[in-house]
Amino acid sequence: MTTATVIPEAERGEVTQLRVIHSEWIKLRSLRSTLFTLLAAVIAMIGLGFLFSYFTADRWSHLPPDERLHFDPTLVSLRGFYLAQLAVGVLGVLVISGEYATGMIRASLSAVPRRLPVLWAKALVYAAVAWVLMTAAALVAFLVGQAALSSHHLETSLSAPGVLRAVLGTGLYLTGVGLIGVALGALIRNTAGGIATLFGVLLVLPVLAEALPSSWFDAVNKYLPSTAGQGLIHIHQEPHTLAPWTGFAVFCLYALVALAGAGVALKRRDA
Repeated sequence: MTTATVIPEAERGEVTQLRVIHSEWIKLRSLRSTLFTLLAAVIAMIGLGFLFSYFTADRWSHLPPDERLHFDPTLVSLRGFYLAQLAVGVLGVLVISGEYATGMIRASLSAVPRRLPVLWAKALVYAAVAWVLMTAAALVAFLVGQAALSSHHLETSLSAPGVLRAVLGTGLYLTGVGLIGVALGALIRNTAGGIATLFGVLLVLPVLAEALPSSWFDAVNKYLPSTAGQGLIHIHQEPHTLAPWTGFAVFCLYALVALAGAGVALKRRDA
């Protein structure tokens, strides 16, 4: 006769959100694409920020008066975010679409039958990594860019009005882009489709909006994801745009809606 052994829950490997987060962190850091893509984003932020600042300072005496009047030393040094957002967004899509491509998603969802903790863990881990790296890259890009601009005394400082908000806002905006990428990867389940949709939302929609009559463009453009989110990076509010934090709140709403849709799809569809 055998006696059943009662194993404490802690020793049975109970699935908790913290354990799922730890598992997703191990997955993320073990992928080569994570290192190379995030490195590309950091290089784009810092490298392009320096180049834009250096060449702006070098040809300052030849710039038209209108460009000098509207010159923003902070934005010039952070200009690399335009390219960095593509790298961050692509990796966000790959975080989950890559598992669908290899079939690993079945193992992940079998280990976590409730499914949603997997999505939340992927989003949280990637958001944390993206925010830390992109905020640090934005700060370095700003400092390097201002050093390049100082040759013509065009630099500014973090203590100037709106500058710290713009630098930190760059990291926040890129984190939001990454979360939208994760959501699209979960919704579309295809890397190429997710990336194409992301690029369409960030790059194509603003171009299409320019084809609208000016009155329509002014009303619509400020609510587009990229326009709303990037307002945080501009020192001075652009015409016909939302206030910086209001725009960022709208941008976050897009990310939350996309993640909610991804959660519903993950629960209802087969792996």
